[in-house]
Amino acid sequence: MKFSKLSQLFLVSAIGLLVATLLTACQIVTIDYVFVAGSEGSGTGSTGQIETYAVDSESGALRAGGATVASGGVNPVSMALTSDYENLYAANAGSNSVTHFAIALNGALTVKDTVTLTAAPVAIAVNAANTYLYVISGSGTPTLTAYPLSSGTIGTAGAPQPLSIPGYTGDNLIATGLNVLGNNDAVFVTAYDQTAYNPGGSVTSTANPGWVFSFATGSGGALTPAANSPFKAGVKPTAVISDPTFRFVYITDFASNQLIGYAVQSGYVLNFLQNGPYRTGNEPSSLAIDPRGKYIYVANALDSSITSYSIDLSTGTPTTAVNTSGSTTNSTDTQPVSIVVDPALGRYVYTANHLGDSVSGFRLNPNNGTLTTTQATPYPTTSLVKPTALVSIPRGNHAVQSITP
Repeated sequence: MKFSKLSQLFLVSAIGLLVATLLTACQIVTIDYVFVAGSEGSGTGSTGQIETYAVDSESGALRAGGATVASGGVNPVSMALTSDYENLYAANAGSNSVTHFAIALNGALTVKDTVTLTAAPVAIAVNAANTYLYVISGSGTPTLTAYPLSSGTIGTAGAPQPLSIPGYTGDNLIATGLNVLGNNDAVFVTAYDQTAYNPGGSVTSTANPGWVFSFATGSGGALTPAANSPFKAGVKPTAVISDPTFRFVYITDFASNQLIGYAVQSGYVLNFLQNGPYRTGNEPSSLAIDPRGKYIYVANALDSSITSYSIDLSTGTPTTAVNTSGSTTNSTDTQPVSIVVDPALGRYVYTANHLGDSVSGFRLNPNNGTLTTTQATPYPTTSLVKPTALVSIPRGNHAVQSITP
C-alpha cells in the first residue's frame, strides 16, 4: 500500500506525537531538593556556602540540582524552612547573621534579606504558621529571640529571652538546639552548663549539666517560661525535636550516648517518658522524626552511623531498634552532624557528614522503618567543606506525608 507525501507526513507526525506522549508519561515529574550548608574553604574566615541537590523520587539518589550560593556570611551552622517550603534561612555563626532566601520552583535560591545579631547564632527554627523565626544565640547567658515574619521577610526582633539555670545564674551556659512545637504554641531550647561539665578543663559548679528550656508562645512573639523550666536533660544535650502530634519531645545526649524522651504536659511542662532514656550509638549529634510520626532516626557522630527506633504512638516510647547501629545499612560517611527525613514521601533519610565532606542517603521502609543505602551514596560535596546542616523540601505533584494529632 502506498501513501501520499501528505499522508506520510501525517503518519510520521502522529507517531512522533505518540512517542513524545509516552516519554512524557514516563518522566519523573516529582522533584525534591536537599540543601546542604558548609564553608567554602578550611580557613576560619571562609565564606559559607549552600549546595543544592535534586532528589530522584524513585530511588532517593542525589545529583547536582543548581548553582551553589553564598550562605550570606561565614560558618553557617543551622538552616530552617517555612512550612510552605518557599523560604530558607541560614544562620552564620562567623558573621553573627541570619540570611533569608526565597526558594524557586526549580530549587534556585535568591537572597532576600539579612539580619545582624549581637552574638553568634547557634540554631534557628520557624513555626508552622510561618509567623516567627526563632533564633538562639550567644553563650554564657544565651538568648532566645523571636523575629516576626511577613511573607518570609524578617522583621524587627522582639525582646530577647535570656537563658540561665536557677541558682546558678553565673555559670557558663552553652546552647545547642532549638525546636518549635508543631501547633506553634511552644519553643524548646537545649543547653549544657560548661561550668559543671567541661571535659579536659576545670569544673567549679555542682549544677546538673544538661537542660531543656520550655517556653509558651504568645501574641507579639512573647515567650513565657513553663512552670519549673528548665528541665533536666542528661549531661550534654545536642539536639531537640518534637513529634507531629505535639505530645512528645526527644533530645540526644552527646556525652551519655542516650536518647531522652518527654511527654508534653499542660502548660508545656515536660515529664520524662517511662523506661527511658534509650541507648544510642556514640556521640549522638542530631535526630529526625519521619512525617508520619512513626520512627526516630539518630545520627551518631563518633560511630558514623544512624540508630533507628519505632515509636509507640500511644505512649511516645521509642520501643524497638529497627536497625542495629553501625550495621551495613546504617553506616554513614565520617561524622554525621545533621539528619533529615524527606517531608514529601517520608521515604528517604539524609545525613550531612562533617569530616566526610559528603551527604549519605538511605531509603526508608515505611512498613518497618528499616534503612537501606541509596544508589552511589555517599554524595561528595563539591563547593564546600565540613558540612554542618541540611534541609529537604518537596516539589512536584505529590502530597506531603503527615499525621493528624
